[in-house]
Amino acid sequence: MKTANGTESKGAPSFIRRVQQVSVFNIVLILAGMCLLLSIAVGGKFLSATNITSVVRQFSFYAIMATGMLLAIITGGIDLSSGSVFAFSSIITCLFIAKWDIPLLTGMPVLLRVILGVLLGMLSGAAFGYLNGALITLLKLPPFIATLGTMSIARGLSYGITGGYPIGSLPDQFKFIGLGTIGAGSVQIPTPIILMVVLALLFSFFLRKTILGRWVYAIGGNEEAARIAGVRVDRTKRIVYALCGLMSSIAGIATAARLGVGQSTAGQGYEMDAIAAVIIGGASVNGGVGTVLGSVLGAAIMGVLRNGLVLLNVSAYWQQAVLGVVIVVAVSFDKLQHDRKK
Repeated sequence: MKTANGTESKGAPSFIRRVQQVSVFNIVLILAGMCLLLSIAVGGKFLSATNITSVVRQFSFYAIMATGMLLAIITGGIDLSSGSVFAFSSIITCLFIAKWDIPLLTGMPVLLRVILGVLLGMLSGAAFGYLNGALITLLKLPPFIATLGTMSIARGLSYGITGGYPIGSLPDQFKFIGLGTIGAGSVQIPTPIILMVVLALLFSFFLRKTILGRWVYAIGGNEEAARIAGVRVDRTKRIVYALCGLMSSIAGIATAARLGVGQSTAGQGYEMDAIAAVIIGGASVNGGVGTVLGSVLGAAIMGVLRNGLVLLNVSAYWQQAVLGVVIVVAVSFDKLQHDRKK
């Protein structure tokens, strides 16, 4: 891009990419350091193949949620309803597969019923997300207030539909999503990990290579300037929140498949973990900055930390305190960086 005097200037997008690359490199160093310390503290238990696979499988669900949350945070917003949508979508899926007895489903092959149930659950999550976007863009509600309201709505519907009872009797074809493995011979990769990688690649391509993805960054960088430049701000925000809801639903459905049960209490507090993973991963609460890889690595840090605390026999109560400190430190560090740039 040329400046007024005709000289070449370094474009903002390339500058942002360099900043994000440095941030991701730092996160990798932190993650490597944590793994090294834990391997020393707990011995071979942490680095065992079984434990590493378990850790990656566990944080893959948070990483999927964090990928959707990243989009909202890049635009300068937030989605507090993610945990509730997580539960609601999984319940809709489980009810369709195991409980709803309607003529249309009579005689339907189990696999087809599972596929339709998963699609219905994903659609319900995207619909809740789109509702968030509509409240924010049409009614001009702050994202915090809009998603706080839908958080209660989704959780209330989850309790109301199930009466608080879990939904079981789910077929193996559905459980495969959360418990299955894909591979040949001794190399077997759990399906949630494959799902996380595929979705991360798709959303990374979306943010880096599509016009809509560039609009997401533009809105977070300066919404008014983006609007003047011709960016369809309101439409983009509605799509962003719909995608955020979609990713929450995928994470919820995969978790229900892993546990073999749909629960109205599922996902409580998960929105905080997703937000923490995104911020730890280098995104800014002020918007305009963040990468999918960074968010996945942030989720990995949360997963490794949680696993390390378990291996060190730290009480579950203290684990919550430690994770809370991590969130505060991450947000504080982001604020210091933002103030320094000013």
